[in-house]
Amino acid sequence: MAHFTPENFQNSLLGMLIGRAEQLKNRILDKLLEPYELTAQQFKVLLIVALYGAETPADLCRALCLDSGSMTRMLDRLEQKDLLVRTRCESDRRQVRLVLTDAGKALSDLLPQIGACAMNEMVGVLEHDELVTLERLLTKVLVAAADPITLARMAAK
Repeated sequence: MAHFTPENFQNSLLGMLIGRAEQLKNRILDKLLEPYELTAQQFKVLLIVALYGAETPADLCRALCLDSGSMTRMLDRLEQKDLLVRTRCESDRRQVRLVLTDAGKALSDLLPQIGACAMNEMVGVLEHDELVTLERLLTKVLVAAADPITLARMAAK
């Protein structure tokens, strides 16, 4: 269903609001992650490895819509922080596998708590039914777009 035309596009705030909400979430996460010397982007990588089972840099690139160069730099930083290591796959040496270190596993145990704090700070102004509606609508949009993380979450339910 086409809701937008070139004539009414400039009157809609939807795209800007979605982008600004993402920026707000990242600012809140950055603030909460400061004591762990982690950024919101690094948080997302660890979360996807720890909770969603991403095993390769390619999995992360698809999940986060990042190019391989950006992902390589991100993984370099996480390795420097001793939170994960890249290992070669035994059966196919061309493939790289991601493994959380002990420090990465310990930090990943804190990620849901940090994430919950960030989300409460971000959407605490909403009533429960408003939050449920927002989540349902965003899920509908992302499922229609075949978003891999949303589809994996839906399959896990």
